[in-house]
Amino acid sequence: MAMATLKLACKPNLLLRSVPFQCVRKVAPKSLPTLEAEECTVPARERGKRTRQEPLLEKNRVPTWKKLNSKELGLRNSMIATPTKKVLNVLKKKGHDVYLVGGCVRDLILKQTPKDFDIITSADLKEVMKSFSWCEIVGKRFPICHVHMDGTTVEVSSFNTARYKSSMQFTHDIEAPNDCDKEDYLRWRNCLNRDFTINGLLMLDPYARIVYDYLGGMEDIIKAKVRTVVPAATSFREDCARILRAIRIAARLGFSISRETAQSVKNLSYSVLRLDKGRLLMEMNYMLAYGSGEASLRLLWRFGLLDILLPFQAVYFVRGGFRRRDKRTNLLLSFFSNVDKLLAPNRPCHSSLWVAILALHKALSDKPRDSLVVAAFSLALHTGGNLSEAIDIARRNNKAHDSRFPELLDPSGLDKEDMKYEILELAVSVKGSLLQMTTSHLVSEALADYPQAPHSNLVLIPLAMYLKALSYFDCVKVSAGKKFLSKQGREIDYESLARGDLQEVRHVFARIVFDTVFPLHLCQDQS
Repeated sequence: MAMATLKLACKPNLLLRSVPFQCVRKVAPKSLPTLEAEECTVPARERGKRTRQEPLLEKNRVPTWKKLNSKELGLRNSMIATPTKKVLNVLKKKGHDVYLVGGCVRDLILKQTPKDFDIITSADLKEVMKSFSWCEIVGKRFPICHVHMDGTTVEVSSFNTARYKSSMQFTHDIEAPNDCDKEDYLRWRNCLNRDFTINGLLMLDPYARIVYDYLGGMEDIIKAKVRTVVPAATSFREDCARILRAIRIAARLGFSISRETAQSVKNLSYSVLRLDKGRLLMEMNYMLAYGSGEASLRLLWRFGLLDILLPFQAVYFVRGGFRRRDKRTNLLLSFFSNVDKLLAPNRPCHSSLWVAILALHKALSDKPRDSLVVAAFSLALHTGGNLSEAIDIARRNNKAHDSRFPELLDPSGLDKEDMKYEILELAVSVKGSLLQMTTSHLVSEALADYPQAPHSNLVLIPLAMYLKALSYFDCVKVSAGKKFLSKQGREIDYESLARGDLQEVRHVFARIVFDTVFPLHLCQDQS
């Protein structure tokens, strides 16, 4: 997928003005600002046939079709990643219709950074293959083209493939409005295959500058609502990965989940176990490695998914008396709050970083530690294992630690040798936590001690990721032995971080831990 190179806007400002179309009518639902759009409404004679269409729409919503001017929505061609524009231009010059589709359109409207850009075209996939020198078709159930352009991969799907999928997927006889042309019909049918209304937006770009909204996606964007296209129970039974995508999208955008969708997320949560571990890990990585980890953990806990996917962390919430809708924080959430401050959809980390954070937190949850020991441990990683230097830096710190968390104990005045011992003991404990988190029978044994523990011994973390995370702590040892280099400078190299570069991950890990133990707001209060 084509990775975006845009700047993240933390708080979107959605400004809608009247769209200058000829022959337009006003659309003014109570929940929407007044905007003008070209409409394609369902004729009266079709409304009498809605019994066949009703099962496909959540709560029988039959939204008005709209065509919105992309410029008036603040969308500019310069916001599209260069490799994506090149692919669009090549296909357009060959006479094919091309659209940006899905989450990237939603994110651009919200002035947020798209994680990637997806294209759909009227060209067959074989025609797409012929148009680019480095391109391959992937996927069996729903094949798409991966076009390699300027070091990135752009995903291109075809309306022809989507039409075949649509005919296989829908068992209902759906009738489009009679006054819409073939192109509208194809776009509408494609949107019906999408997961959420806010992802069902199609933008013809950079030529016609129109955003097509057939599902009420703009209304749900303005309402900040995640809602399935078809009834949620039907949608999630068809593809249980949508349950995790609902959590991910709501967490990243700060949206709420519609009542019906939320109920089905809760009722069908255990169906995610039908997904293979690789897919589950990918979805967890999207949640925790792209700047919305804290919000994702809160939603996973609220809907009972944390109990299934991360049972050790669910036990921690249970032991702390954390309610499903609890607004309080804890050390785990605080760690990921600081992770999120350093990451974004276009600046992710390697998955082994959040695995290492989970392991450290579990070690502290099992046995609380002197706050200076925790700080010195993180600094030891940053210095490449120089324990003396790490202890000296930690001791020079005169800031107060965050005393809200029982895992962080008050400094106990340990001498240097005792500090070294405690740091080494913490390193052993963290490695042990990693092993527990990646071994199924150890998960079961550990959870057996807690009557309220979730009934899940799922192990998401594969051996390669375990070894990768383990390597970050290898420098903390009794004997100096091999010399480990420390990172120079404070700036984060995000390309190295995404690759899992040893020095870069250690540097970021140390920043996250230190900023959690000694948060900035406490330093400001002291001053």
